[in-house]
Amino acid sequence: FKQKTAYEIRLSLVGSEMCIRDSNWFTDLFTNNSIAQSVLIYGLVIAFGVWLGRLKIGGISLGITWVLFMGMFMSYAGIAVDENTQHFLKEFGLILFVYSIGLQVGPGFFASLRKNALNNNLLAALIVGLGVIITIVFYFVSKNHITVMAGIMSGAVTNTPGLAAAQAAVSDLNITGTDKTLITLAYAVAYPFGVFGIIGSLLLLKKIFGVNLEKEQELHRKLNVIRANKPLSQHFILENKMLIGQPLRKLFEMLKERIVISRMLHNDEIITPTPETILSENDVLLVVASKKEIEQLKLIIGSTSNVNLRSAVESKLISRTIIVTKKSVTHKRLGDLPELYQQNFTLTRLNRAGFEMVPHGNIKLQLGDTIKVVGSEEGVHFASDALGNSIKKLEVPDLAPIFIGIVLGVILGSIPFHFPGMPVAVKVGMAGGPLIIALLLSRFGNVFYLNNYTTNSANLMIRELGISLFLASVGLSSGKNLSVAFSDGKGFLWIAMGIAITIIPLITVGIIAKKFFKKTYFEICGLLAGASTDPPALAFATKLAGNDIPSVTYATVYPLTMILRIVAAQLLILLFS
Repeated sequence: FKQKTAYEIRLSLVGSEMCIRDSNWFTDLFTNNSIAQSVLIYGLVIAFGVWLGRLKIGGISLGITWVLFMGMFMSYAGIAVDENTQHFLKEFGLILFVYSIGLQVGPGFFASLRKNALNNNLLAALIVGLGVIITIVFYFVSKNHITVMAGIMSGAVTNTPGLAAAQAAVSDLNITGTDKTLITLAYAVAYPFGVFGIIGSLLLLKKIFGVNLEKEQELHRKLNVIRANKPLSQHFILENKMLIGQPLRKLFEMLKERIVISRMLHNDEIITPTPETILSENDVLLVVASKKEIEQLKLIIGSTSNVNLRSAVESKLISRTIIVTKKSVTHKRLGDLPELYQQNFTLTRLNRAGFEMVPHGNIKLQLGDTIKVVGSEEGVHFASDALGNSIKKLEVPDLAPIFIGIVLGVILGSIPFHFPGMPVAVKVGMAGGPLIIALLLSRFGNVFYLNNYTTNSANLMIRELGISLFLASVGLSSGKNLSVAFSDGKGFLWIAMGIAITIIPLITVGIIAKKFFKKTYFEICGLLAGASTDPPALAFATKLAGNDIPSVTYATVYPLTMILRIVAAQLLILLFS
């Protein structure tokens, strides 16, 4: 009986111990390093960070940056994840972020460079250069470690990839201790004031220039800035005796740039003409061409007409916007596609990544191009079948070319470049390499049969996921040292230096752009937001302008500025450590 009782007691004790262990499983799930714990912590940090990012202060939101602050809070509270997992997610998130940015802005970037955007990029480079100079001055005056100054500079200009590049340089130089962790703290302290400082600079320049928004909008309408880079359409009456009785191709041969005749009133019938259509006196031609070419056509064809062939009741022609989704017509010149040269329809405009152009035989179509087609109902239907026009085919991104691009970007980012006087080789890193490759592939990928097309929603998803993983990782790795940031008033000094690094270059270059380059206020807003790589500032500028003018200059300078910010942050560490 006694033995049985002792046995039962032992069973009872073992059972109680197991119950206690089981009751701690939930706590262990959040505190013990494991895959499940990493997923839970990252999920909470990102979810709460995104929700908090919707809060606005004075109409301005810090957006996704709240993920960083949430990660720092978790880390300060003593929650940590596996270091190897954290490091991988940080680097992979950064790669996804910068690669998706490159795919998005690449086509517009190269298109803008063909349109005399050199001065915009020079001004943006000047902003970067002034920021670096001010940072170096503060480095010598304040006696802060260069890692701290690199963090302050990256936060002041709201450039997260610059922070990543600086951290990579710190690792290459084997810098350890608080100097390694303070770089993230300095970035986090300076970042919020960087966002408000950029927007404050735009408002200060508005005050300095005495800008009246209504007059500024009217000025842009007069200058035709909004449509300067887009094809225009105009009706002309054929009055030139030299062209009467000649085929339409004779008119094309007289022009340097390509134009499209989308409709033509010929012998009392509205048609889509072919190059062999014989011109008659008083024919009305609806021409699609650049603004410069429109002016020349007045001399070559004749006076403009008040007839509107697009809305004419007797017209049997229709117009449709068709999306290129058939792979068989990509990678080929338009001139080599006989199915697109029929007599009953005409391709009038081509839109690629937000830029409109006049279609011509040397253009190679890309997936996602949108083409405006004018013709008979039968002809437009034929063109639609030839180009695909199946949106569903574009909803599923082709992942293989994307990951091939990422592989190439990682290889490029890992190539060491040796410069005299530097202790270690310079690398463009995981931020610069994928960005450069994405820019190149977005423009030239079709030459190598690499389709990098993604829908806007897919691109945004990849980008937000990438930056969220990166910021969460940075926050979780540095928050435990948060108290160090404000010891002895150190953090307030960082804030003051960050504000100076933000505002002084923007105000200086803004005045230069206005006085010497004759930029309008809306163009300057986009320039400064792009040079700061700051989406909240662009959103504020676009709302202020009431049009997309700031977006144009933003897209023009953003890629080059991003690369310069990455290189500048890395060079600061390498040169002054």
